[in-house]
Parts: sequence; structure tokens; C-alpha cells
Amino acid sequence: MPPPDGAPARVTVEKPPFKPLPMKAPDVTVERRADGSILIWSNHALGEGPRSIAHLFAERAGAFPDRPFIRQRAPGHGPWRTVTYGEALASAGAIGQWLLDKGLSGSDAVMVLSANSINHALVMLGAYTAAVPVAPISPAYSLLSTDHEKLRHCFSVVRPKVIFAEQGVAFERAFATLRRLDPSLVFVTADGEGEGAVGLETLLAAKPTAALDAARESLGPASVAKYLFTSGSTGMPKAAPQTHGMMSAVIAGQEGLRVEARADPDEAPPQSLEWMPWSHISAGNIGFNGNLWAGGTLHLDEGKPIPGLFETTIKNLYEVSPVVFGSAPVAFSMLAAAMEGDPVLRAAFFRNLRYMGYGGATLSNDVYERMQALAIAETGQRIPLTTMYGATETQGITVVHWHTERVGLIGLPLPGITLKLVPNGAKLEVRVKGPSVTTGYHRDPERTAQAFDEEGFYKLGDAARFVDEADPAKGLVFDGRVTEDFKLDSGTWVSVGTLRPDLLAACSPWLQDALIAGQDRPYVGALLWPSAAGAAETALAARLAERIAAFNRAAGGSSRRISRFVILADPPSLDAGEITDKGYVNQRAGLERRAATAESLYVDPPPPGVTSP
Repeated sequence: MPPPDGAPARVTVEKPPFKPLPMKAPDVTVERRADGSILIWSNHALGEGPRSIAHLFAERAGAFPDRPFIRQRAPGHGPWRTVTYGEALASAGAIGQWLLDKGLSGSDAVMVLSANSINHALVMLGAYTAAVPVAPISPAYSLLSTDHEKLRHCFSVVRPKVIFAEQGVAFERAFATLRRLDPSLVFVTADGEGEGAVGLETLLAAKPTAALDAARESLGPASVAKYLFTSGSTGMPKAAPQTHGMMSAVIAGQEGLRVEARADPDEAPPQSLEWMPWSHISAGNIGFNGNLWAGGTLHLDEGKPIPGLFETTIKNLYEVSPVVFGSAPVAFSMLAAAMEGDPVLRAAFFRNLRYMGYGGATLSNDVYERMQALAIAETGQRIPLTTMYGATETQGITVVHWHTERVGLIGLPLPGITLKLVPNGAKLEVRVKGPSVTTGYHRDPERTAQAFDEEGFYKLGDAARFVDEADPAKGLVFDGRVTEDFKLDSGTWVSVGTLRPDLLAACSPWLQDALIAGQDRPYVGALLWPSAAGAAETALAARLAERIAAFNRAAGGSSRRISRFVILADPPSLDAGEITDKGYVNQRAGLERRAATAESLYVDPPPPGVTSP
């Protein structure tokens, strides 16, 4: 039927297709219990997985001895240094033998203080091969901390016998702190510097024996590969043992969703660029092990998604065209801004790209649309955007493995994983059980007992809900942190995990991040960190007031309206726990540290610096 006279015809704009995503379609079973809890699991079977990461490494090195494994630039953005799979295997074998010669075993540990590097990788793989756990910790605990409180805590939990750092001089203050705790410690540095330190070349001179082969063959699913520490948002960081079985289970789960065989060994290996720290799950386990499984080449990026360092990432992307690009949402925002004014960068980025992945926080719809506009302009297609959801204690447990235009999804369980959604107030709390989940915290029985429910499900503290209750296969959407949400004095719940990314999207490109305040108060307030573009804007408060007023008009109820805001002058503090080294803001720690500023949002009349939209 034609439209009435004078009415405009409705025009449907056909969007370009997505690039193919070689993954199986969603297929889940949902069990609803009488108590309101919901169990969800995948009907896809687990795929192939490695016996251990040490065995996987040896297999790939045997198959591709001359293939580039890891590449890292010389200081000052110099030329790439490359280590092949075969070279890495030989070096890791020597390091593993040296650890055995020093008497280390599975009950000991090697603690790594420095950032991602080729040498860090060799030490980690050497420890894996010798069946000795490795414990990478955030370099900030050594280099930026003024009191070394978290460094000392991590040391006391793991009690390592060997400490590794790339540069002796840079880490000498941290070495001194640890030496006071245990004078018998052995310090190893890549450059041979540092008081009493052993140079890495000494380890590389060790000759592997049958004892090394025996150590690797002793590895089983329960063997601890590493200890990873949580961010410490609710106290001191907790050490979550990462077993070879846990890490292998993630690979097997991903393989269970794959619709095609792994790449032909004769094809060019996939390239990846990684800046996120190996002291966290995403890069240290998912990314690193995934690259090994694919037989790929990993380029280490010394850039970060912060002003002054992201330029390094851009320089690398001119040369490295990844097959898959994964990062935190803040990196996608900065990358979109860079590509919008640089067609050469855009062409390099999309040249080989098959899909993108984000994690750790919700990506705003604004950034998603900008990235897709760039993809269409360059390739004529949209790029699938996936996300894997998990935690330090669980590895990856859900994934978006289908084409979707919706951001905020956490996907559906990987094969082998069972999710349990438990009513918690107005929300459904996420709990999980499966082969990728840790059995408890190292030397911390009290917090281990608190972390699991009566059925053995690990409690993540997050909330999730179905996109469509009538069609669970459409996936789950992140619904905030149960522990971050709060009530206004009216009794209205505020969902911080959904409000914050929506606010940032509404104020793009002026904001970097935000803290949401208002517990037991009459209205919601916000503490805002400006982005580089925002910091350069002379009338920033007026700009934000205009954007937030528009946001409020469409927001609906009081739980979604920002009544007052403050622009913060200083960046979030890593030392105070306001932000992690991956760039994720800790709502609780930020509000505690800035309690006086948050209080100013509720003073009448509002003091200078407090703005009402």
C-alpha cells in the first residue's frame, strides 16, 4: 500500500554484509529451576586441545622451527628483533634445565616483575617446560608503587625462589625490597645488571638433560602453570592458580565452535599485535596460548591506549596487519579517531583483518558504529566484532561467536562450561563451573570458601540477562557488577555497568572514563576524566553539559539521569587501585579515593567546579 499523500516514503537502507565468521551457530540448553536460578550450557562438544602448554609449544616448534614466533622492537622504535619457534624452544629448554639445576620444582615459582618481552616469554616457557610455575605480576607494583605494598603481598603469597626482570637498574629498588624479605632469593636480569644478579645468558648456557624431558612428561591437567593475581579491587590481590588443564580447556572450547580446520601449515602464519600485559588473563593466557595454537607470529607492542603512547601502536599498525585485533574498549575509541584522519593507517589495519574482539568492559555503540563505518569504507564489508567474557579465576567462559550488531553482549558458554544465573535483588548473578575454572586461591582458604557456592560454582560478582527471554540463543548481555550497583535514597537501583558506557558514548569524544556516584543520595552524579580531545577543549564543561542534558532527556527514570558532574584534573591512580594496567577503572576504589570530590556533588549551592547539565 502506498504511503498517504504528503507522507514521506519509508526508505530501508541495506547494510553491507559482514565478513565471514567461521564459527558454529549458537546451540544451547537452558534449565530453569524452581528457585529462579537458570543453568545454561552449550550443546557443541569440546574440540581438540593440547595436553599442556609446554607440550603444545614443543609440537609447534617441531613443526615450524624456522617460523617467526615473537617479534619485539629495539628501544626507541628500532628494528624488529625476531625469535623463531626453534630458537625459542632451545632457549626455553636451557632455562628450564637451569631451574631444575637450582632445585626448583612444581612447589616453587619464578616471579616475573617486568613487562612483556621476548625474554619474558622465554623464561615463562622455560618454567612451563621444567614444570615450575611462573608468577607474572604488574610492573607497576615494582616501578610506580611508592611503598611496594602489593609487590610484598604477592611475594608473600607465592614465595618464589627466583625473580626475573628485564633491566637490573630499573628494578633495583624492587629487588632491594624483596631481598630484605628473603636474602636467599636468586635474581636474574636480561641485561646482567643489578646487585648480585645472574645474567640471562648464564641460564641460556645450560645444557638440557633427560631430567628436563622427564619434568615436561610429568605435566598433567592439574599441574600449575602459573599464578595470576586479581586486580585487588576488594582488598589485596588474590593469587589464582592457572593449571595447564584450565588453559587447554579454553583452546578446546574454542575449537569446539570452529567450523573449519585450523590453517594449512603451508599458509602464511597469522600475525597479531599485543600490548595488553601478560600479568592478566586476556593477553597472558588467551592471546599467548591462542597464538601458539595457531602457530602464529606475535608482535609485541610497547604502545598503550593512553595519550603519548598510543602513537607507538599506530606506528606498529602501519607495518603489522593483524588477522584478529583484540583490545580494551578504550583502544578501539582511540584507534577509530586515528583512522578517521589517516587512510594509510586504515588500509594497513583492515588489510588482513577477519574480526575484532574486545573485553574487560562494554564497548559503546558510538565506537562500534565508527569502526564499522571505517571497515565499510576500506573493505566494503562490516567486520565481525566478538567478545570473550571471563575472569582471572575462570579463563574465558563465554564468547560471542556469531554475527551481531549489538554491543554489550557477553555471548554464550563455551563448550564444556555451565553458567548459573542466580536471582540477586533485581538482577541475575553470574556463576560458573567447568574445566577452565580454578579450584581456589593459593594459600587463601577463607577467600576460596567465599568464592564458591554450595554446588561448586564460582561466583563472578557480575550480572547478566538474556537479550530475548524467549530465544536464549540470541545470547546474554552484561548487566553490570552486582557489587558496583547501588540504590538512590528513593530505593531506585542504579546499574553502573550499563550507565557508565552509555554516558561515555553520549559524551564522545570528550571523555576517557567516569565514576558514577549517588549511593543513598537523591540523584546520580558523575566524576569525569576528559580524553585528549576533551583536555584540549577550552569550553569543556559547557560541551559536556550540553551532551549530558541531551542524554538525560532520553534517559527515562532517575537511575539514568546525571544531575551534576565534576571534571577531574588528575588521571586515575594505578598505585591507589583506581585503574589497572589494562586501563580498566575501578569504581569502588575511585570513589573511596575521591570521596571529598564525590561529596561536593551533593552540596547546595553547588561549589565551583560542580556543573548541572
